[in-house]
Parts: sequence; C-alpha cells; structure tokens
Amino acid sequence: MAVLDRKPAGACGETTTLADMPEATQPSAQNDAADVVWDLERLVDGGGADAVRALLDEAQAVADALASEYEGTVADRSAEEIAQLVTRTAELSDLVGRAGNYAMLAFSADTEDPANGALVAEIQERSSRLESALVFFELEWAALPDEQAEAVIAHPLVEHARHHLRSIRRYRDHLLTPAEEKLLAETGPTGSSAWSRLYGEILSRIRVPVPGADGEEEPLTVILNRLSSGDREHRKAVAEAVTASLEPDLKTRTFIFNTLLQDKAIGDRLRSYPSWLSSRNLSNEASDESVQALVTAVKERYEIGRRWYRLKAKLLGVDVLADYDRVAVVTSDDARIPWQDGRDLVLDAYRQFSPDLANAAERFFTDGYIDAAPRAGKRGGAFCAYTVPSRHPYILMSYTGSRRDVLTLAHELGHGVHASLARPRGVYEQHTPLTVAETASVFGETLVFDRLLELSTDPEDRLSLLAENIEGAIATVFRQVAMNDFERRIHTSRREEGELSVDRFNELWRASQDEFFGDSLAPSDGYDIWWSYVPHFVNTPGYVYAYAYGQLLALSIYQRFRETGAEFVPAYLDLLAAGGSRSPEDLGKIVGVDLTDPGFWHAGLDLVERLGQQAEEAAYAARPDLPR
Repeated sequence: MAVLDRKPAGACGETTTLADMPEATQPSAQNDAADVVWDLERLVDGGGADAVRALLDEAQAVADALASEYEGTVADRSAEEIAQLVTRTAELSDLVGRAGNYAMLAFSADTEDPANGALVAEIQERSSRLESALVFFELEWAALPDEQAEAVIAHPLVEHARHHLRSIRRYRDHLLTPAEEKLLAETGPTGSSAWSRLYGEILSRIRVPVPGADGEEEPLTVILNRLSSGDREHRKAVAEAVTASLEPDLKTRTFIFNTLLQDKAIGDRLRSYPSWLSSRNLSNEASDESVQALVTAVKERYEIGRRWYRLKAKLLGVDVLADYDRVAVVTSDDARIPWQDGRDLVLDAYRQFSPDLANAAERFFTDGYIDAAPRAGKRGGAFCAYTVPSRHPYILMSYTGSRRDVLTLAHELGHGVHASLARPRGVYEQHTPLTVAETASVFGETLVFDRLLELSTDPEDRLSLLAENIEGAIATVFRQVAMNDFERRIHTSRREEGELSVDRFNELWRASQDEFFGDSLAPSDGYDIWWSYVPHFVNTPGYVYAYAYGQLLALSIYQRFRETGAEFVPAYLDLLAAGGSRSPEDLGKIVGVDLTDPGFWHAGLDLVERLGQQAEEAAYAARPDLPR
C-alpha cells in the first residue's frame, strides 16, 4: 500500500533496470524480432479492458466487505481470524494486481493509444479507493502488542506472509491516524502521482531534431542512443540538440521538481523520518548507517571510474572526455546478432549453469511472455513485470540485434526467472527489496557476458566487450551513487533554502557530477540541465543507490560461483526461490555472502576494479601503440 512506500513506481510490480535509462541501442531497419510480441490476455482470461473493470469491481466489493467486517476490531480478533483476514487480502491483491498489470503493460506496449492511457488513469483512481478501504488493517496490525502479533505470525495460514507482516510493524513510528491515512490514500491520484504523470507526459512529448537529417526528429529516449556513435562531431551535435530541446519546458519541470521535493519533505516531517532517504531505506530493509557505508565506500573508489575515462580518452584520440563522449563506442564493431541466435545464446548460457534456470527462462519465449519487437509508440528501455503469483511474469524490451541487446535480454530474463521461481511465496513475499532485486539479473547477464567473451578471439572484439562491461559497472555503481548525491543535495537544499531556481538545480547537479568525474571528464555547459530528464528522481526518490547495492551484491555472488563451481547452484536457486521472504542479510547468507561485514562493499568494489583492469589489458592488446 502506498502509505508504506515499500515498492518503486509502477503499479504492475515491474522491476526497473538500468535499461530504463536511455542508453540502449538504436533501432535497426531489418529485425527478425518484429513478430515477438506478448499475449497479455492471460492476465484477464481473454476479457480485455472489460475484464479489468470486472476484476476491480470484484476487488472493491471484497475490500468494502472486509472493511465492514474487520475495521476497528483487529485487536479483538483471535490469531485464527486475523490470519484468515491476511489470506483474504492476499486474494484481493491478486485481483487488483492482474487488472493493474494488464493496464500498465498495455500502455507500455503502445503509449500512443489514448484508450491505454485512460485505462491506466482509471486503475490509479479506483486503486486509491481500494487502498482507502483497507488502510485500517496495516494501521491496526502495526499497533498490536508484540505477543499478540507473534501469535498471528506463527499461524500456519500466514506461512507465506510472515516476513511481510513483520515488515509492516517496522513502520509503527511512521504511521498517521486512520482518518489521515485514508485522506492521503483518496487524494493520492491528484497529489504527487499527478505531478509525476505530468512530468512524464512533458518528457514524452519532446522531439529532438536529428543532426544532419533534414527535418527528421526523434523522441528524447531514442536520440540519446546516438551518443554511442563513433563520430565525435555527431555526438556533440546530438548533445547540443538535446540540450536545446530540454530548455523550453525547463522551468515547468523545475516547478514539478520543487513541488515534489516539498511534498516529500512534508510527508517525511509528518511521519517522523529523520532524513530524506530514511523512508526509502526502510522499504529497502536497510539501515541509514549501512546505506551511508555503501555510499562512502563507493565515493572513496571513484578513481576506478576516472581511470577508465582517462584511458577511454586515449582510445578516442582526445585529451579529455566530454560528457557526450562517455558512452561512445571505442571500436568500430557493428556486429548484429539475429533474434534466434541471441535467444539461443542466452538460453545455452543459462542451461550450462542450471537446466532448471534455463527451463524457467525458455517459457518466456515459447508461451508469449516477452515483447521484443521495436515499434513506434512503445515505451523505451526494458523491464520485467512480476505481475502476480497466480500469473506468469512478462518482459518488455526492443531487440535490435546488438550485443548490448543480447545482454539486456539476459538481464531481464534474470529478473524473469527470479520472479518465476519465487511465485510459490505468494503475493506478499514474491518481491524482494530493491537492494536485492538486481541479483538474478546481473548474475544472468554476467553468465552471458562470459559466454560472449569466451567466443571472442579478435582483440578489437574483446576490447569492445570488455569496454561495455566496465562502462556498465561504472554506470551502475559510481554514476548512480553520484546521482544519489545529487538527490541528497536537492532534497536537503529544498528543505533548508526553500524553492530552488533552475540555476540552483544546475549548480547542485554539476557539483555532484564533478565530484565523480574529477579531472577525467570535462562536462559541457549544456550538460548542466541534464538532471531534468532522469525519471527516477521524480517517480521514486532515493531509488538509484539500490543499483550500486545490487550490482556489488550480484558481483560478489557471482564470484562465489566462480570459486565453488557446480556445488553453488542449489544454494543460488534456493536464494531465488526465497523471493522476499527474508531480509537482505538473511538472503545473502543462503549463498554465503555476509552483508553485515564492514569490508563487504570494498570487496565488491575490488571486483569492479578487476573488471577495469581486464578492460585496460584488452585495450593495450588491441592497440599496442596506445600511450601508457
């Protein structure tokens, strides 16, 4: 429920990934994935939008009946009765989840169809009424004495909700009165979510002129892909065109940011959260202190990223990188991998690790649970929607045949098999906290990366692969922590200084980026306003550090696999099957990882540094004359 702020934005239960950041590949004119589309009707038994409304009608009737029967009486109920209530709310969550997923996935597949947008809006509005009816349970449950609560948690009926029920009670000090919580639930669609929607619609309307293409324009999320071009003048022109296209609505987006920053400040104050990040940490089941330890450790190792950027400048033949050089390709490799070959490569890598893992992944292809066809109107990036345990997960991406697309497919299938294997945990424990959500995806991507590297013998080819690998790690670990630092600055400044001007946002963005880049990259003046298109800042405040957390955790788990071999596989499958039934620390213990070890983050960063060293070795092997 939104009152507890436990999940990222996206009613369909999606797991967002770095692919949501617009740094993917460009569409290809000829693509054999054109017919790879999903079948969403399984979510609603073939009934379409009418079935969505019927599911919501049924859910509202159930919610109203539960409220009438139980509201104000939870403390007087027996453990058996409360356990039965939990079971019934789980059934209700399935109804709402199927309806919400259908609407959100249909919209993601075609954002230009007004009917899809209207259905999403209807879902949001009706979901707020459902939430208002059920607010009472979490409030009354959190207020129960410990002894009474533990008796419920021990009941066999809540075997697949125990961790969830304990998690709710962690919010006891941050809940408001029932009347206040109901009011917030009812007004949610016209509050922060409305501003977030407006922000998204403004960005979706931005069209950027394509340099050198007379009159041609591309959406912002598409043209940013051109920053990987091997032509520096083209990259520079693209960056300038993007900056020019971001400027017209900049004051409006700044107003939206200011409004949402203040809205969060008010919410944090009313709920007694000690810092701007505390609510996100609580939902991630991470202490403020442990997250700060992560951020500090990453900042202390910023030099790993800077070292690669300095080498990349040599590879590109420039004195120092500009911001528009950061994701440029370092080789002329333009190899394309057909869809069927990419599919087989990923499944073979998964199967070599575990046939069970491969079988779970293969169902996405054989049963219509993946949409990989590039087309106009389709949402950019990639994601896996867990949906609900009674239905299979879905994956969305746009496959254009690059090796990056193969790795994205491997990444999203990692999310997919995690969701699939955790389905028996039920609606309350299928999902993990954000901090653990990237484990299976990064693990799967690394399996496939190692296979690609194994098949590569050409020095330039290996350089291309290893360059992509270290740059992905830098983007996931160091750049996301730098973005977290920008969020810290704007949330703190908004609370201390009042409404922030465009120039103040620019200043705080530049300060956080300069701290990361050091002398390894010289951002252009236009880069100062590029904070204004990052969706996570608006949709899910505090989200981005989870990328770094998840990447370092996944790399550490993969290192355990390398050290132990086949005997590691059963423990890894147990980890995925556990879903969110345990804390991140306890999940780590399943595979022999100690998240409470003060040296854990630096050990993970050592692995990232090793990736950088491998990329350096490949660079000098491919370019013997490169200055050292």
